[in-house]
Amino acid sequence: MTGTTHQALFLPEKFAEFKVGDKETPKPGSGQLLLKVEASALNPVDWKIQKYGFFIEEFPAILGFDVAGVVDQVGEGVTKFAKGDRVLYHAGHAGGFQQYSLANAETTAKIPVKLSFEDAASLPSAVAAAGVGLYAAKPLGAGFVAPLEPSARGKYAGNPLVVLGGASSLGQSIVQFAKLSGFSPIIVTASLKNEAYLKSLGVTHVIDRYIPLSSLPAEIAKVTSAPVETVFDTVSSSETQQAGYDLVADGGHLLVYLPKQFKPTDGKNIESTSVHGTWVVPETHPLGIAINAKLTELLEERALKPNRVEVLPGGLNAVAGGLERLRANQVSGGKLVVHPQETS
Repeated sequence: MTGTTHQALFLPEKFAEFKVGDKETPKPGSGQLLLKVEASALNPVDWKIQKYGFFIEEFPAILGFDVAGVVDQVGEGVTKFAKGDRVLYHAGHAGGFQQYSLANAETTAKIPVKLSFEDAASLPSAVAAAGVGLYAAKPLGAGFVAPLEPSARGKYAGNPLVVLGGASSLGQSIVQFAKLSGFSPIIVTASLKNEAYLKSLGVTHVIDRYIPLSSLPAEIAKVTSAPVETVFDTVSSSETQQAGYDLVADGGHLLVYLPKQFKPTDGKNIESTSVHGTWVVPETHPLGIAINAKLTELLEERALKPNRVEVLPGGLNAVAGGLERLRANQVSGGKLVVHPQETS
């Protein structure tokens, strides 16, 4: 039985330190689910919100965008889920760093039997950002047709795709969706220690992330002579954005994960999008419903695979230390996950 309160990790105000405290446990409204959160994953955006003070304006706030758990209560009008179902959910307005969290049933997906809560928690944010970036209609995304039906799979065969930061959680989801869509070659920058793993996901060529960015055009020219019309920059520093912009052929599309920082070249005609990977806005909500309706099936057939995960002991008390590791670039090719129910 759900209690009247539960523990949550609060950001009391902009730039403040995180603090665990009690929160009133809500009841789900129409179209909602109340989830008992079994696993919640950490993302770089969590520490960036804390350190830079963007995105969240109402405090105290609860961060955390990746949730996996069990349906505890079902709101009015929900027919596809029942109490006890194992589910994953992208918390578009945050709220994953707590023991119970509300979810929109339309953009929630069931977890396959063979997938753990920890593995499932590695997916929602990356799936949302990759899905919006590649498949949302312009100008929110690149406007490609999502490979959700057999007729759409392989549609973009012969079209190169470059991903800067291919070993990131987002990069891994982009690669797997791109493989389903048929993009080829799929070229990423990453640490070479992750090369074999990334190729198992669908990458065709890995370029060492530590080479000078100015060398990227020459390295890509060794792989393909076709114009690179799509670049997805998951790193999104000012330097990588500029490198991505310089790589995109005239008439192509640059997708970046953070606000735009590159300098356009006079006379070069490319589209650019700062991807807002969420299903909570009206423009992306229908795509979110469509992808989540197929997500369980894609996971069952291993067309999409979770990240490698590392579980941090200590429940919500471990989040701050984990975010410091992300900030220091001490996590490569995997996802940090906590068990909120272990909080003491």
